[in-house]
Amino acid sequence: MLDLDFYRNLPEKSCRECGDTIEEQHESYLYECERCIGKHEE
Repeated sequence: MLDLDFYRNLPEKSCRECGDTIEEQHESYLYECERCIGKHEE
């Protein structure tokens, strides 16, 4: 049986650039939030 408590207790992922919480998506390997990614693209 899968232990769901492990997944529920994982810390939120935060942006390594600004520290804001990143809303994680399925199979997302981003380490920066959308705003910081946009700064690099300008």
